[in-house]
Amino acid sequence: MTASGERLHRDSLTCAHRYYPFGTLLKVYNPANGRSVLVRVTDRGPYVRGRIIDLSWRAAKELDIISKGVAMVVVQKVSNIIVPFMPEDEIELPELEMETNEGSTGMKPLWQLIAEEADKKKAASSKTKSK
Repeated sequence: MTASGERLHRDSLTCAHRYYPFGTLLKVYNPANGRSVLVRVTDRGPYVRGRIIDLSWRAAKELDIISKGVAMVVVQKVSNIIVPFMPEDEIELPELEMETNEGSTGMKPLWQLIAEEADKKKAASSKTKSK
């Protein structure tokens, strides 16, 4: 369990940081190879002098620092996230006209004819039993 109460998953893109609030998104950049990754703060730490962030296994793998264990990285708080495919204005949907097969030719599906025939037989048999 992390300090935020979430379970730590090895393949999640999360991190531990001493000061940023839980849920804060951080961009972690590895200047040695130019790779970067977005992580979410879910834990507190690291409490070792000279270290500023502790990355999940997946985040470290994305930055290609698994084999090193400790690496120099640049950490930036991400303030504006643009969600792709999120409409800014309300989308106006077109009006659709729907018809059934009954309205066009008067033909009914076979299952409906069988159901009606069964209902007629039930009604006829209940009338004869009531007499």
